[in-house]
Amino acid sequence: MPPNSESRQSRSEVPEVVISRLPQYLRILNRLLEDGIQVVSSQQLGEKLQVTPAQIRKDLSYFGRFGKQGRGYSVHDLLDRLRQILGINSPWNVAVVGVGRLGRAILSYPGFNPDGFHLVAAFDLNDRVVGESIGGLEVCRMDELDQIVAREKISIAIVAVPVEFTQNVVDQLVACGVKAILNYAPITPQVREGIRIRNIDPVLSLQSMTYYINDD
Repeated sequence: MPPNSESRQSRSEVPEVVISRLPQYLRILNRLLEDGIQVVSSQQLGEKLQVTPAQIRKDLSYFGRFGKQGRGYSVHDLLDRLRQILGINSPWNVAVVGVGRLGRAILSYPGFNPDGFHLVAAFDLNDRVVGESIGGLEVCRMDELDQIVAREKISIAIVAVPVEFTQNVVDQLVACGVKAILNYAPITPQVREGIRIRNIDPVLSLQSMTYYINDD
């Protein structure tokens, strides 16, 4: 059953933690569909995500009404609707800036295309690697950024450059029209309002985990 659009809340009203769970729902629903399961309950989804059924229902309620009480959710319909909500029912073109060890690993990772993210360009600050082919893409110079972002309609970029270059690279990407950035440098770049940036720092994640296992 499609959600009631009148009851859907605006993006600014949806908590960030709810948005962060939606891709997890999506992954589980994909696996259920692959296993031939057509209907799933909030209880079953909650068990797989280790959250309560009430939390599942509350999360989905931000986007309208789904399913029918006592009948569960159509896996196919819920999957399609979540893809629409997350904006991944159409592919997104992505650029990678920085082709060191991390950048090379990202470019070689096969999991982007199936989930609707196409790596279409790679850039590096080091002229010695420009022209090299990595993951099927030729590494381009940074002074080609504006032209290639426009030509390839790139909205998202993954940044994997040394910390001292990160802010400048982010500034260039934003100036070229990139709207969302995944940053792997251990720094929080400043961006103007309306630009989405997510900082990935494994050390910070490890430090938060040690809180729970520290016996002192």
